Amino acid sequence: MNKKVSIYIVEDYLLARVTCRKALEQFDDLEIKNDFETAEECIKTLEKNSVDVILMDIGLPYMTGIEATKIIKEKYPNTKIIMLTSHDNQEEIISSLASGANAYALKDISVEDLHDAIINTNKGCIWIHPKIATIINQTFVNAKLKPKDDFNLTSREKEVLELLTQGLSNTEIADKLIISTHTAKAHVCNILTKLSVTDRVQAAVKATKYDL
Repeated sequence: MNKKVSIYIVEDYLLARVTCRKALEQFDDLEIKNDFETAEECIKTLEKNSVDVILMDIGLPYMTGIEATKIIKEKYPNTKIIMLTSHDNQEEIISSLASGANAYALKDISVEDLHDAIINTNKGCIWIHPKIATIINQTFVNAKLKPKDDFNLTSREKEVLELLTQGLSNTEIADKLIISTHTAKAHVCNILTKLSVTDRVQAAVKATKYDL
């Protein structure tokens, strides 16, 4: 039996928090470990009990979800964070991804799609709500930035980067390019270094931003 994906929910509205928990408890491959009203409570609990995925609201009291995400990713880089919010503000979307969020979903998402987002994000894939992806694309279409060079990416690394921006895992990239998973992982690590980013989401955002 596969290990269940452990989850924390951070949401300041009680009804929304309880509703989200009840909705996700129907899936046998998920385990809701706890839910919190504030980010501070979540961070404190993480010190003793880690989880695979955190569903993080943005508009939280005291510390915002974006601020919390940055802190959590610095301390617990292997913990995946999905921004689950009603905010579709362009600046908050970019700030969330820049802070280290692994996925961005709006609260009008279906339960089934949220489940898929959790499973795929936990595997290391990038997941962006379709409405958010449209906003991101429009942002960069309207303001493309061209670097002085291509960050010294090799032709193979550019191929890997293109697949990475499509949300493919290392294994899926390896299958597509007919290379080993170890080689695919090495290429991804080189790409992160050359782009001066810390994770796949930031790499995808930068690739789009600079039209790589």
